[in-house]
Amino acid sequence: MSTTFPYHDSKLPNITWSIFSQMSALAEQYQAINLSQGFPNYPASDRLVALVEKYLRGGYNQYAPMAGVVALREVLAAKVQALYQLNVDPLDEVTITAGGTQALFTAIASIIQPGDEVILFEPAYDSYSPSVEVFGGKVVPIRLRGPAFKIDWDQVREAISTRTKLIIINNPNNPSAMIFSRADLLELERLLAGTAIFLLSDEVYEHLVFDGERHHSVLEFSHLRERSFVVASFGKLLHTTGWKLGYVIAPPRLSQEFRKVHQFNVFSVNTPMQHAIAEFLTDTDTYRSLPAFFQQKRDYLASGLAMSRFRVLPSAGTYFLLIDYSGVSALSELEFAKKLTIEHGVATIPVSSFYSIPLEQRLLRLCFAKSEDTLQQAISALANV
Repeated sequence: MSTTFPYHDSKLPNITWSIFSQMSALAEQYQAINLSQGFPNYPASDRLVALVEKYLRGGYNQYAPMAGVVALREVLAAKVQALYQLNVDPLDEVTITAGGTQALFTAIASIIQPGDEVILFEPAYDSYSPSVEVFGGKVVPIRLRGPAFKIDWDQVREAISTRTKLIIINNPNNPSAMIFSRADLLELERLLAGTAIFLLSDEVYEHLVFDGERHHSVLEFSHLRERSFVVASFGKLLHTTGWKLGYVIAPPRLSQEFRKVHQFNVFSVNTPMQHAIAEFLTDTDTYRSLPAFFQQKRDYLASGLAMSRFRVLPSAGTYFLLIDYSGVSALSELEFAKKLTIEHGVATIPVSSFYSIPLEQRLLRLCFAKSEDTLQQAISALANV
């Protein structure tokens, strides 16, 4: 006897194959240089890999504590103290996660209920909106335009309603490569004063800030910190995106709500890698050296493209660079990105794909977390466009 199951409407009816999957598949099909997805193509530290092996062979292969290995949480608290001169309780305020995206999803899951509104800034990392929508929340996008992608805080104020539950920021921002100034965060702090609105601050690129600027975390602003989840990523920190390890810092009451969901989502994450990272990060140069390391790559790519027909936009942070092709083609961003991949052998990401309703600005995103040889090949190919 057969059973026919009733059809249920999709919780994410508008979600299809991501632009990253599309462009990477196209890059593979045409053997193109892949500057589309944000991952390094050079190896992780030999010392870090050796430490992972040390803990694998040392028997650290069973479940870690739900909130994470204490030694790692203590090292992270020490990192916050070293960078921002702030005290973070490693036991009650730090939780280790299965990557930054899982941290974002879990933070959203812990507070968003049907009908809640969430303000975010576009262009935005593509996981934000689906994570809000799957829990019945409504996304209220604020569209920023290049080349400056500057926030109009009066527009944010007007977007806030009685249903606003959360604001999501990404600093440094993927894909615009812009950073929040101290003045921006002070304005946000004033805006949220006296409200019950939470803040989710995606700071996975916190160590990738260039030209002598410093990263301003919401942890530095007491009235923001008390309402915030701050998300970070070891993938960006250690050049190990495939390990899918991250963490979230939040005040104890928010950490409690976060862990209620986290324990039934993944419970705990990779044990030997947590121990290895804890030991590896005792050397503070592992993160203090990152700005110079990535700025050299940014400058190499930007200077290489200076004589091309593309206009390079400023990159203040992250490992992305935007190029303006308005002097090259009138094609849409998606069509031009496909043309570059197929005909010129370089895969990029159309910035329009980071908007809920595509905004055509003739901008493409390039990832420069690549070897110098790969960047040089890309420069040569793009110079011939």
